[in-house]
Amino acid sequence: MSRTAEIEKVYAAIEESAQLVGATCAREKVWPVLDAFGDALPEAMIVFGAQAGDRHAGELDYSFTVPATIGEPYAHALSKGLVAATAHPVSSVLSDVQERWAVKEHFVDAGVCGGFKKIYAHFPDDMKTVAELAALPSIPPAVAANADLFARHGLDRVAMIGVDYRHRTVSLYFHFGPDGRPAPSTIRALLSDLGMPDPQERVLEYAHRSLRTNVTLGWDSPQVIRIAFAPPPVRGLDPSAIPGRIGPHIEKFARIAPRVYDGEQVNMFAVKWMRGEEFLEICSYYQLAALQQKLLTQAPGTPG
Repeated sequence: MSRTAEIEKVYAAIEESAQLVGATCAREKVWPVLDAFGDALPEAMIVFGAQAGDRHAGELDYSFTVPATIGEPYAHALSKGLVAATAHPVSSVLSDVQERWAVKEHFVDAGVCGGFKKIYAHFPDDMKTVAELAALPSIPPAVAANADLFARHGLDRVAMIGVDYRHRTVSLYFHFGPDGRPAPSTIRALLSDLGMPDPQERVLEYAHRSLRTNVTLGWDSPQVIRIAFAPPPVRGLDPSAIPGRIGPHIEKFARIAPRVYDGEQVNMFAVKWMRGEEFLEICSYYQLAALQQKLLTQAPGTPG
């Protein structure tokens, strides 16, 4: 299949998924992202995501693996006109990371309405400490400002960093490991210290199954903007087991969104908090990378 045909195939799946969640797919926003980073789509991890609740309606996000042939994804996005040149430190975070550490893989993230948003640098084989990240010249001062809080709650090993160029924020993905998952009481204390809403016990038990949590910080305030917990993706997960209401259209998306792999649908559900709000993100995998195929558990609802 030609490169253009591969991109068209993925675009069609994005468009169909957008219709399921009630989002309008803007070809002029989606096609440039796929065209800029779509040299290896047949081998890429590709996932679609939507957030529950009226406040988040009308958008579908999609993420996929960046080809290894693209050396510096931000510079590539800049050259393709996906982001505008800026003197803001957000433009240097990715290069600061790449100059110092080996990155295993990159991902891009965009919305069917909002267009290109984020680039992720994933380094699970050589995770970094908060102190190492805080020393990066371009990193938000909020990372250092929250170092003690992170340490107090056992958040230290960072496996991935995401840079949101639209909102000028950075997300740190803290890794726990199967034997290091924080207890529900620890999660409650963390959320309290961050000024987030107090969750129900069912939500805490669900968040406790996560292998990672991510926190989002910016340059304008020392406060953590958002925090999320997500148990690993699984096959055949019943949305009724998720701690919260997602609405019939989002449930339909979770069950029947397009996919190109065999077997049951692969989903991931994340619970997220901002000040004054708790909400769910629902992800449906369209295409699995080889390692994901190998690691995914077959038992519905069981953390990997």
